[in-house]
Amino acid sequence: MSRALPRLRRSLVLAAGAALVAPLAVTVPPAAAAAAPVPGRFTVTALTFTVEAGGRSCAVDADLYRPAGVDAGNRAPAVLATNGFGGSKSDGSTDAIGKAFAERGYVALVYSGLGFGASGCLISLDDPRIDGTAASRLIDFLGGTRAADDGTKADFVTTDGHGDPRVGMIGGSYGGAVQMATAAVDHRVDALVPVITWHDLAYSLDPNNASRTVPGAFKWQWSNGFYLMGEGQPLLVPNLDPSRINKLGCLHFVTRACDTVRLLNSGRYPAGRTQAMLDFARSVSPVSYLDKVKAPTLLIQGQADSLFTLNEAQASYEQLKARGTETKMIWQSWGHSGGLTDPASGELNLGEGNLETSYAGRRILAWFDRYLHGKAGTDTGPDFAYYRDWQTGYGTAATVPLLSRTLYLSGDGKLVDNRAKVARGAREYRNRLVPTSHSEFSLAGLIGLPDPEPYDTKGTYLGWTSEPLKDPVDVVGAPRATLRVISPTTERVQHSGDAADKLVLFAKVYDVAPDGTQTLVNRLVAPVRVPDVTRAFTVDLPGIVHRFETGHRLRFVIAASDSAYFGNRGIKPVTVTSDPKDTGVLRLPVVGGKAG
Repeated sequence: MSRALPRLRRSLVLAAGAALVAPLAVTVPPAAAAAAPVPGRFTVTALTFTVEAGGRSCAVDADLYRPAGVDAGNRAPAVLATNGFGGSKSDGSTDAIGKAFAERGYVALVYSGLGFGASGCLISLDDPRIDGTAASRLIDFLGGTRAADDGTKADFVTTDGHGDPRVGMIGGSYGGAVQMATAAVDHRVDALVPVITWHDLAYSLDPNNASRTVPGAFKWQWSNGFYLMGEGQPLLVPNLDPSRINKLGCLHFVTRACDTVRLLNSGRYPAGRTQAMLDFARSVSPVSYLDKVKAPTLLIQGQADSLFTLNEAQASYEQLKARGTETKMIWQSWGHSGGLTDPASGELNLGEGNLETSYAGRRILAWFDRYLHGKAGTDTGPDFAYYRDWQTGYGTAATVPLLSRTLYLSGDGKLVDNRAKVARGAREYRNRLVPTSHSEFSLAGLIGLPDPEPYDTKGTYLGWTSEPLKDPVDVVGAPRATLRVISPTTERVQHSGDAADKLVLFAKVYDVAPDGTQTLVNRLVAPVRVPDVTRAFTVDLPGIVHRFETGHRLRFVIAASDSAYFGNRGIKPVTVTSDPKDTGVLRLPVVGGKAG
């Protein structure tokens, strides 16, 4: 992980002797106002709002940032923001959003999400019926139809009608998904900027890159880190508010969230309980409610992110676009797993104050100019943009590049560009009872521990390597592989009624330098629980933005295990055969160069 990460990803939370992930707030810039920023020209008032959420009555702790000169006769649009997982309204990142927006002439209401900081209620994973409804009550306040608990009213926010404030939302990770949850239940929201957040928690925490109906491979490091942080909130932030305590087999989460984590940690997937788990995870995810979101949305996702990959943002982007919602997308460098935040890189870092000099910062300024200030002529930029480290400036396109290069898996271990070059052959690997491949220690950069370079143990993986490239190959998007494997051991047990008996494998793409050094791009892998080993299956790998330089080689690998995920139950040998008429295929979304 980069040593220049924002403050939010340098902060640590430790509970019950376990190292936990840092608060997942994100430093993002404010929208532009007509006047230039005037540091310090605002007041901050602490407010409390009593809301009904999830069958409980609880207090929401908030801070109101009011720019100097803004009053009933000189109104200003508003920005609503909340923290990332484990943070609060004053965690050093969330409050920075409030300050930055107020300096630029916006009314900002920044609050601690339900179950965090001094806010009551249980952690409900940004459920639109709970977290979205609570945020809607704060929009009532900004619209002037509801007072804070102390009687404070907001009669100084620009409105589009009675009780309808001009309001946008911005924030990252947990503070990103809540924006879409809120917009799904309250169409008064005028603009969204979700940053490094999820589309489908079932995929985020238990990904299967070959199926959305079969459970995947449990992402145990990230998931258990969040679980321990959430359950530890009453200890980490002492609070006697009874609305924060769940007595139904769970301390601080809603019961079904705890049930989900326990099932995943069990390593078992019995049919009925597994479907209930998938249904719950998706019910609190944008995948289940994006069709109700009408607010213009600027999605920003990080390339260095093994928690919420680029695929998640692309899925939200495509779903919103299909419904006709104004949507654009940026793939920046940094995410939960690291990346560049040095202002010299041109990447966004609010802590360094580079709003006008970073690409994403300028795009956000324009987005709020257009949809909060109503400047119809504002250029909000291309539909799709991506950070690239091999060339100055962002690349742009009308949409995510299509799969345009095809490579074939040859029986001699080569990755070839023509089916006629495929050699007949069969190769085998087998898993062991412990992980034998490593992509990352998901929390290493957060708790200061070293993370070994990615590796695969001989005999437990298969690889296919291209010839040295004659030209650079620029891959932008998610590679896709079509595979067929033979595993008689799996075939005998895969229909047992417990999906844990199905075969698990991990697909990935390495960049191999001329000296043999190989790089796993952003340490990303594609976990797969094969639906049926008697049939071919397709794997969507994590999206990347990467240049494979001239003289380098591409290496496609399928491995039996990965240390960051739960793997196979029992030993399951796997054979992969190749024939010119029937072999595995790897397709790449290439925007330049030649693949082979």
